[in-house]
Amino acid sequence: MKIAFHRVELPLEHPFTIARGTKNVQRSLIVELEQDGASGYGEATENAYYRTTLDSLTQSIQRCAAEIEESGHTNALDLWGSLQSKLQEDPFALAAVDAAAHDLFGKLAGRSTFDMLGLTWEDIPQSSYTIGIDTIERMVEKLEARLGWPIFKIKLGTTEDVEIVRQLRQCTDAVFRVDANCGWTASQTVDYSVALRELGVEFIEQPLPAEAAAEEHRYVFENSVLPIVADESCLIESDVEKCLGSFHGVNVKLSKCGGITPAFRMLKQARTFGMKTMVGCMVESSVGISAAAQLLPLLDYADLDGAELLAGDAADGVAVRNGEIRSPNRFGNGVELLDSVLVTTEENLKNESTLA
Repeated sequence: MKIAFHRVELPLEHPFTIARGTKNVQRSLIVELEQDGASGYGEATENAYYRTTLDSLTQSIQRCAAEIEESGHTNALDLWGSLQSKLQEDPFALAAVDAAAHDLFGKLAGRSTFDMLGLTWEDIPQSSYTIGIDTIERMVEKLEARLGWPIFKIKLGTTEDVEIVRQLRQCTDAVFRVDANCGWTASQTVDYSVALRELGVEFIEQPLPAEAAAEEHRYVFENSVLPIVADESCLIESDVEKCLGSFHGVNVKLSKCGGITPAFRMLKQARTFGMKTMVGCMVESSVGISAAAQLLPLLDYADLDGAELLAGDAADGVAVRNGEIRSPNRFGNGVELLDSVLVTTEENLKNESTLA
């Protein structure tokens, strides 16, 4: 097996702002695993909040090259198990390798990843489209440019959050979901939930900081008139049970939990607890989106618009068009890198390792 690294800069269609900051370009590391003429791809993004950089991601994965070489695993689940202890402090890197492995072994087996997980492509939820924080006028313009979408996720955490939703509601009858990205207090959340329900909002995602006191999370859970979905409070497998009694659902992200392998288990566990299930994404290319999409049969909600927020993609894979998610007619995660990304650079050559 051979591993290669492709560093890409993905310009955004619009500046993307959430409660924690703004970005105009997303830098990503695409990991390629090649064996017997087939290549599998996974992606990890730079993220200041989680302190990941292209250099740190590359270094983390390179430290595991010997383990990958010696393991001889022939499936993604066993490979993840052998790498988890070494990469548990860098789940973004682990997620990229795991996604590449699922894509590779699926292609070698001639089966889709969701099929190899025992899932069928049925009852697939539609994806939301995210409206990042901006002036109200610009947020209205962004929504009006995407009026074909049936669901919008609205990023909040400003001094005029309810007014933002009120103005957007005048433009469409689409379903609204709101994400405060840890930007509210418990009392704000409960108060806002009343107004937001009247404006047709379906649920609130992560209103409080993950480190807020347990009693604050419980207060919101018990008093909000809208369901509360965990994001930053549900990063790894052990967090799912901790969310019981504080959240009505969980939003699982591959890069935060360490890949498709643990995300699958987290979603199955949440369903046994009677919690709503969701998979979200970063601003990322179709490499990352296609990996996350393999879990769609387990979901109540999907937020897989990451590649739609880009001015240009790095790959062809699972397509999200006006909320409809279409699986490609390919095996594995269905990913093929675009020719512009596959051009080998000196950086790629320097970072390549040959694995047995």
